[in-house]
Amino acid sequence: MQKKSFETILYSAAGIVVMLVILLAVNVITGAWPLRADLTQEKAYTLSAGTKAVLQKLDTPVKIRFYCTQSETATPETVYLKDYARKVEDLLHEYRQVAGKNLVIEKYDPQPDSDAEDSARLDGLESQQLASGDNFYLGLAVSLADTRVAIPFLAPNRERQLEYDITRAITQVLSPDKPVVGVMSGLPVFGGEMNPMMMQSGQPPEPAWTIIEQLKQDFTVRRVELDADKIDDDVKVLLVIHPKEISDRTQYAIDQFVLRGGKLIAFLDPMSAIAGRQQQNPMLGGGAPSGTSSSLDKLLKTWGLQFDTSKVVADLDFKMQLQDRNGQPSDAPAWLALTADGLNRDDVVTSQIDEIWLPMCGAFTGTPIAGLKETVLLHSSQDAALVDSFMASMGGGAVMNGFKPAGVNYNLAVRLTGKFKTAFPDGKPSDAGSTNAVAKAADTSLKESKVETSVVLVGDSDLLADDFSLRKIQTPFGNMISPMNANLDFAQNLVEQMAGDSHLIGVRSRASLSRPFTLIKKMEAEAEARGQAKIDELQQSLNDTQQRLSELQSQKKDKDQRFILSPEQKAELENFRKQQAEVSRALKQAQKDLRKEVVSLETRLTWLNILAMPFAVTMAGVGIALIKRKKTSAK
Repeated sequence: MQKKSFETILYSAAGIVVMLVILLAVNVITGAWPLRADLTQEKAYTLSAGTKAVLQKLDTPVKIRFYCTQSETATPETVYLKDYARKVEDLLHEYRQVAGKNLVIEKYDPQPDSDAEDSARLDGLESQQLASGDNFYLGLAVSLADTRVAIPFLAPNRERQLEYDITRAITQVLSPDKPVVGVMSGLPVFGGEMNPMMMQSGQPPEPAWTIIEQLKQDFTVRRVELDADKIDDDVKVLLVIHPKEISDRTQYAIDQFVLRGGKLIAFLDPMSAIAGRQQQNPMLGGGAPSGTSSSLDKLLKTWGLQFDTSKVVADLDFKMQLQDRNGQPSDAPAWLALTADGLNRDDVVTSQIDEIWLPMCGAFTGTPIAGLKETVLLHSSQDAALVDSFMASMGGGAVMNGFKPAGVNYNLAVRLTGKFKTAFPDGKPSDAGSTNAVAKAADTSLKESKVETSVVLVGDSDLLADDFSLRKIQTPFGNMISPMNANLDFAQNLVEQMAGDSHLIGVRSRASLSRPFTLIKKMEAEAEARGQAKIDELQQSLNDTQQRLSELQSQKKDKDQRFILSPEQKAELENFRKQQAEVSRALKQAQKDLRKEVVSLETRLTWLNILAMPFAVTMAGVGIALIKRKKTSAK
């Protein structure tokens, strides 16, 4: 018996030793050929097709100098930064595997007063002072001949954008001349100007929108005034953002810009939330404040499209939840959060984008004229309808009152491609005081484009604002800015498709990933549709009852008995008052039941999500135990 126990121990020890040897051998072999398996759904840790395309077209060696301080101190900050530096090195190694000999990577440790530190400073890198007082370098410089592009500090909070930042730097040294992008806007996208009152109070001006700062990294951004009567010839792409109250002369300038081959991206808006903040509250003025809607009516009409600035799209499938005045979550059907079902997955601009937020967006209707091809980039679901823009600004309750889905996929963003015709066949709109004859004699305007060009129209402009696209969080390394959605990715993809290297589109789109519960949203929409039908019926009954009450109370026998009702009228009046109270109670109960059903659905799905996996593991364990027990008993 003891001999058998000794043999068992000996065999177990030998097995452990053999397993250890195998593990060491596997580590040695795999260390020589570093292989990684990316098991994430979006392949977040695998080089994108866009990056591979950029690297494969390199025909001249590009050098990347990677700087990382190898500090001996082991504070939480240095450990965190060194761990992130290893991730950067792994990514650079994958770059080199794809690019081969055309990508040279050099590593430097910029210790204080060293040659490496001097090189880092010459390359434009910035050190970060840690809490310990030490300076820490973590950045890189990409160079080709005399052209150099630096990423001064590789901030860990931009890990999801790391591949894009490096690939963009490589494309910048390959093509150092930046295309010119003109920006025309009725919103303060370039930031606010300093005024004397702000100077006295020490208040800094509003910063430029992040979309502008990001475009400046890749393009030469030029401000174009909203009253411009000509677009400069060197502008390759014109970005028009909420052109409120735009004049015919400026629309003519845009018209001629497109006809000579320029690319136009226009963000229009039936109800701009950003502009509304700067205007009078519509509740006080009896209507929407001026300047909250924008369109290019002359151009759209010529192209065969319509954009109704009095209507916004409300969608039960893509609705968002906002906080009401009491801080409680409230459905907002006119605030859309488009998921993959609302994006064109076959277009390079939107193929890898996951979610876009559109606050009170308009729709493009109509059919483009002959010669223009329309590509829909964003669209609503069929559980959508056009609602009054002013009612949409009143809240979700006002939108849902009498809401009926139209069964139509409304076009929220479209691209028109082809040869465009002028919207001003009579030439440039005449100045005040000049005659039409003089203007016509001096007309040298283009009537039709000679080459094909592209125009992109988007039914919302608020999506570009920081408030609707970015989340700002305080961290030990400064403000951490992370995307709430892919709004800015969408805008930059459009500009890059028009003006830059289209390979970058596939890289940037990986920066943000969201997995909304589309099935849950659909189930909620179905539940709300059932409940809303009953609510609408009760509301109509209540309106009819109130109207009948008003008619009875206004009845009179003669001028001397205008406030005296007959017994029959009194009985009928009392009956309608009781009916009004009953309908009101039923209406409130129906609204509570609807909300209760939605909350119950969310609770059931939440618990199912929490308990499903532990339950599956437990049942698997019980099953394995039963199988083993059965085998043991059989022996």
